[in-house]
Amino acid sequence: MPQTIQREISKNIATGIAITILIFVVVVYTPIIGFFCSLFIPLPILFYRSKLGRTNGTVVLLVSVVIVTVLLGGTGIDMLFFAELMMIGFVLSELMEMNLSVEKTVGYACVTVISAGIITLLIYSDMSLAGIIRQLSGHIRKILDHTIIQYEKMGMPQEVIHKLLSQKENIIYLFIRIIPGLLISFTLFVSWITLLASELILKKRGLFYPDFGSLKSWKPPEFLVWGVIGCGSAFLFSNVTFKIFALNGLFILITIYFFGGIAIVSFYFEEKHFPLGLKVSLYSLAIVLQPFVMLLLISGLGFFDLWLNFRKLETKKSL
Repeated sequence: MPQTIQREISKNIATGIAITILIFVVVVYTPIIGFFCSLFIPLPILFYRSKLGRTNGTVVLLVSVVIVTVLLGGTGIDMLFFAELMMIGFVLSELMEMNLSVEKTVGYACVTVISAGIITLLIYSDMSLAGIIRQLSGHIRKILDHTIIQYEKMGMPQEVIHKLLSQKENIIYLFIRIIPGLLISFTLFVSWITLLASELILKKRGLFYPDFGSLKSWKPPEFLVWGVIGCGSAFLFSNVTFKIFALNGLFILITIYFFGGIAIVSFYFEEKHFPLGLKVSLYSLAIVLQPFVMLLLISGLGFFDLWLNFRKLETKKSL
């Protein structure tokens, strides 16, 4: 291989690692916007895996994971979180080259990344479910303790602080049991957002991007409505286990219907010729002001589209 080409590859590898670590530093040291910045961590991994190929892309991924591990002071839940974000980018790039449907691309990426995370947790938790629960409980307890301290510094009323302290074990108990739904939902969300964001970057650089068709016309599979009905019905029973399973299921289904709702919003933004700056401003405003309310509203759009057909897609096709 000519020396100039090797230098160019080395430069790209170093750039990919540097961008990934820079985003990581922003996430860690800017708590207010850190969570939103974490959504961008898979992007440089995906881009440089697509640009440099599997071998060099693996170097970018592994070196980034090692540096993050060192910066975090060793292995742990936090390191696993960032490693899985980076892995999402790598796995998505691999799957995109297979030219699968968008559902399979996101679904397979989610299964691969979560499976890898569970195996890693088992290795670091004495190869037992009890060990995983013990590690997660300790991590959640640490986060709650930190949150309570921050609330005290902010001057939160003492009755609220006492309420949190008295309910701490109950919060940990509940949170441990809804982690599966939250984890799958978060992985689906990050995978979907990364896939959408990578289209503009890859096409602009002349790199391969699968023909998924117009995602603004995407709709969740119709059979999922039975999942919503089933999960909702489970809350009519007094059995706590049923309710926990239903709650986990609803987290996942809300996320999928959110994708459908976003497709509807994007469709009408395009129909009405909204400028890019205005679209970004509206999305950002919604996220900052009422993220949870907007999540439910947009997911509701995706859910009721099954009956109301907001985009009149079949009508447009027939015309």
